[in-house]
Amino acid sequence: MEVANTIKQVINDAVERVKMPAPLRLRDLIRMIRAARTAAEEREVVNKECANIRNTFRDEDSVWRCRSVAKLLYIHMLGYPAHFGQLECLKLIASPRFTDKRIGYLGAMLLLDERQDTHLLITNVLKNDLNSNAQFVVGLALCTLGTIASVEMSRDLAPEIEKLLKSSNAYLRKKAALCAFRIVRKVPELMEMFLPACRTLIAEKNHAVLITAVTLVTEMCEKSPDTYNYFKKMIPTLVRTMKTLILSGYSPEHDVSGVSDPFLQVKLLRLLRVLGRGDQEAAEAMNDLLAQVATNTETSKNVGNAILYETVHAIMDVQSESGLRVLAVNILGRFLLNSDKNIRYVALTTLQKTVTLDQNAVQRHRSTVLDCLKDPDVSIRRRAMELSFQLVVESNLESMTRELLAFLSRSEPEVKSVCASNLVSIAERYAPSPSWHFHTLYEILQAAGNYVRDDVVSSTLQLVSDSPAIQAEAVSLLWEAVKNLKNLEDYQPLVQVCCWCIGEYGDSLLSIPDVPMDEVLESFQQILWSPHVSIITRQYSIMALEKLSARVPDTTNRIRSIVDAFGSHLNVDLQQRAIEFGALCRSFDHLRGPILEKMPPMPVDKDSKRGTSNGAGDTNSNDVDLLIEDGISTSRDRDPTSSDSNVLLNIIDGLDGDNDLGMSSSSAVYDSSDFSFAMGFKNPQPPITTSSNIFGGVGGNDLLDLLGGSFGDELSTPAPEPLSLTSVGPNITSMPLFPNFTHSVAINGGTEISGQSQQHELIPGQYFPSSFFSMNKPEQQSSLWLGAEHDGIMSEYGKAILAYSDEHIWIIFVPLLAYSSQTTIVMQVRAGGRSSQSQVNDLIFQAAVPKSLQLTLDPPSGTSIVQGTVITQRVTIGNPSKATLKMKLKISYSVSGRSQEKIQEIHDFPADFGMS
Repeated sequence: MEVANTIKQVINDAVERVKMPAPLRLRDLIRMIRAARTAAEEREVVNKECANIRNTFRDEDSVWRCRSVAKLLYIHMLGYPAHFGQLECLKLIASPRFTDKRIGYLGAMLLLDERQDTHLLITNVLKNDLNSNAQFVVGLALCTLGTIASVEMSRDLAPEIEKLLKSSNAYLRKKAALCAFRIVRKVPELMEMFLPACRTLIAEKNHAVLITAVTLVTEMCEKSPDTYNYFKKMIPTLVRTMKTLILSGYSPEHDVSGVSDPFLQVKLLRLLRVLGRGDQEAAEAMNDLLAQVATNTETSKNVGNAILYETVHAIMDVQSESGLRVLAVNILGRFLLNSDKNIRYVALTTLQKTVTLDQNAVQRHRSTVLDCLKDPDVSIRRRAMELSFQLVVESNLESMTRELLAFLSRSEPEVKSVCASNLVSIAERYAPSPSWHFHTLYEILQAAGNYVRDDVVSSTLQLVSDSPAIQAEAVSLLWEAVKNLKNLEDYQPLVQVCCWCIGEYGDSLLSIPDVPMDEVLESFQQILWSPHVSIITRQYSIMALEKLSARVPDTTNRIRSIVDAFGSHLNVDLQQRAIEFGALCRSFDHLRGPILEKMPPMPVDKDSKRGTSNGAGDTNSNDVDLLIEDGISTSRDRDPTSSDSNVLLNIIDGLDGDNDLGMSSSSAVYDSSDFSFAMGFKNPQPPITTSSNIFGGVGGNDLLDLLGGSFGDELSTPAPEPLSLTSVGPNITSMPLFPNFTHSVAINGGTEISGQSQQHELIPGQYFPSSFFSMNKPEQQSSLWLGAEHDGIMSEYGKAILAYSDEHIWIIFVPLLAYSSQTTIVMQVRAGGRSSQSQVNDLIFQAAVPKSLQLTLDPPSGTSIVQGTVITQRVTIGNPSKATLKMKLKISYSVSGRSQEKIQEIHDFPADFGMS
């Protein structure tokens, strides 16, 4: 009967071939595609053939389906869409003919994956074929399942795979083991059903079955601790198998370049490494084997190097004895001498992981590693550089630094920045003296040019600032270097360091013979007017010139002429610096010396991380934290002779984003980063507006952290002296510091009568006795509001509130109704003295509001309260979201030479504050 059916099928096939022309054969399609001269011609051939294939697929009983799918798979391999052939592959898989099944399964492996639901349609066919009597059909099904098995398919077909693992046919067992590997990866909880079969497969003599079984067991041990413990007992068996491979004679079936089955040896070593990890007893059981493999394996062939590489990993991962670890490092050292660059790269990468385990063993190969810095291959040079930095210790610091500096000078631009930063790091860690440290940083700046990160510049400045013994030497060395530079634009970080040092310690140039100041100024002028020099470098230069005028007074007029030329520069920052310096020289020349004094030594924060941004001048927000002390004490006096040129930084108190600003009368807590800051009473200046983003923009650190601590803390700390230009670095846009006016409002009739009868003009035109300040808060508010209503001035001024008072000063907020609206509050801040007998000087008023508000402060009328004068200032608060008004104040002043600093919170503004 079967013979009759076969004859009938052959006859039908012959009839079909007569009815329709035979489609293009696969070899002819390949020839046509290769003959295409352009991509357009190739697409034309492919599109035409795809159309023919679709026509063939429309015929349900086509005898050419197998040929069409084969052509479609080739088209798919070329990158063209072939998804329309998925169902045709399923039809071929269901065909009883082996040739159709073979192409169908191949198409399924290429066109289907677990992300498509179509692949689930072949689950039943796979199950039938896995139970077939023909081993090659079962082999096709196993190959397909091992390629596209999903979670659902793995659960459905796992019992069939378990049954095939116990098959007597080695061909099926090896393929079943690979399918089990896929299933374990997809559904780890199914591995338990494969354990008994795997234990048997581990003792298999057939190499093909054994290598797949070892692969499966390795995956299972890495996935499950229980399985790891189950197979740990098999270590003697694995060691015995490995020794048999090593000692076995020549076997043509498994020999590869004179090594017996290197693929199986690598798999066995990897499994031993997994089983012996963290187990001293297991490590001892395999120590002899590892030593034997490491000493007897042939290294002249690549297969031997592969085995040695895996042996090194096994020795380092298990708790091997020190002698074995030294042997493993020596193997890697031999790899470094290999002519194959891939082997050298692998050796360097492995040594990087090994150096932390056995530093001394790796140090023996330091010279070989340094030779790799000269390798023609850039990837090897980079790996050698990374390993070299790991090998630097105090004993070899100078020699390693010398080699790495030589490498830095000849390395690629993309490597220079990383190499320079790492050199700075090791110099900071191991420097024997500040002089050696500085010379190393100087050579780094010379070798790397513009390809250094900001941390190199900042580290150099910090070192010079903190080491008075090398300051004169640094100025001389840097000046000689910059003077002889032909292309300043290629060494801008070096120029920036030179400018900063000359600005701070330029007076030391006077002690150097043959260094005329005119030549120094000409060099600065050349830097400033060079078209290729960055704005950052010009900022350093112009700032250095301004400071140099204080160090060498004879150069002031020449420096003024150079700086004044930037008063109309397109860059706002340079323009502002030039105008401020001109104003300082014209109107405040007596303050030029104190303002432009030398910066104090920069503190070191060894725990801070280096920046990784390229280019000079980025402001690191962590820098302000370096100046933070343990906290602001509750009461502290300042030495009137102390210098404080960094006023903006020294008034910070730990605003690092983690401190909470708590409201004293409620449970609400506000983070310090939710507040915008502005300065009030100080040297009068143009209005300062703070937006909700206090971190954005250049110079954000100047006003970022003016306030600190928690709401409710009333503190007394030293007040800062007048702001110095040195507190604003060359990369920060400084605030206008030198206005052209100073004005105070005097009290009309505000003279003190006697005792408690002194009158205070808290509200314009309204005087209150000194007893007002001894009232409780509700009584004070009532007096302010009733007094204002009684005189009928509420049409102009709203309900005033007492913002702050102590034994020396008072501060009142008076709303200006004519300028206020529903979303804007305009008020006059009034500050006066409690006693006409004492004089209040250097009054600094600073305020903060939540980020939802916008705060603008107009210039104050003065900074001193003398004989009853009142300082006034207009403040505008934008409140578009109509949020609850809260403020935090910081007030600093001095009385009789003693400085005071207070922090005050205000969260009980009247609901109708600023409204008519």
